[in-house]
Amino acid sequence: MANEKIKLTAKNKGVALWQVADRLGISEPTMTRKLRHELTGAEKERILSIIDDIASKKGAE
Repeated sequence: MANEKIKLTAKNKGVALWQVADRLGISEPTMTRKLRHELTGAEKERILSIIDDIASKKGAE
């Protein structure tokens, strides 16, 4: 499955893909389409970093 690590990390940390899309400045459907094909290493790291940031802020609330 393409981008499995991103999807599982978001799910496990309770971060919705729409939240990641919002941070990237794209729509949720665009985010979903983007994840259909394997991303480059740099793109993956950026998205995983966003997921970590959102999750850490949720924990601080």
